[in-house]
Amino acid sequence: MPCCSNDTCASNVAATGHYRVVLWIVLAINAAMFAIEIIAGLAAGSAALQADALDFFADAANYGISLFVLGMTLRWRSVAALVKGASMGLFGLWVIASVIWHVLHGTVPAWGAMGAVGVAALLANGVCLTLLYAWRDGDANMRSVWICSRNDVIANLAVLGAALGVFGTGTGWPDIIVAAVMAILAIQGAATIIRHALSEQREARKVNPVPILR
Repeated sequence: MPCCSNDTCASNVAATGHYRVVLWIVLAINAAMFAIEIIAGLAAGSAALQADALDFFADAANYGISLFVLGMTLRWRSVAALVKGASMGLFGLWVIASVIWHVLHGTVPAWGAMGAVGVAALLANGVCLTLLYAWRDGDANMRSVWICSRNDVIANLAVLGAALGVFGTGTGWPDIIVAAVMAILAIQGAATIIRHALSEQREARKVNPVPILR
């Protein structure tokens, strides 16, 4: 039996199917860029590139979660958004620890590798952001995907700025500063997603309260 017989329902089903295809595409892009950036980041000794690589990995995992809960109830979609928000927050804390390590060791990354990989990452995230634009104002789960991609583009621009800074100063401070900014963006994005998801959890409980066992 179909879910309903009106055009609105058919349109929603079509939109969900389109969104699923888009998620698969951006998941593949993020997984590929994680592999490229983690190798380049370690080779170049760049905290910003390593942070961006882990961000690609987190995003790929988040897109996988979004695919899993797509079509489920609001309660489960908001739970997925909470998981993604928590992962973004943990990523931010990891980057802060990485920044402290690089400050203590005084590393100077290879600015050429940072710039080349940063351009590739910016192009990849630009494609993802364009594909996801139509769902930027959706539920907490969709909004979390949009926020992740938006923050990625900002982070890529910052990595390119760090590469120029390292080139101009001959020190690792621009790389360290950018990595710290990326950590702040991750934590702020996580807070936004978690607040939205908790709001949807409360809404879902009002519509369909969980029965109390006696």
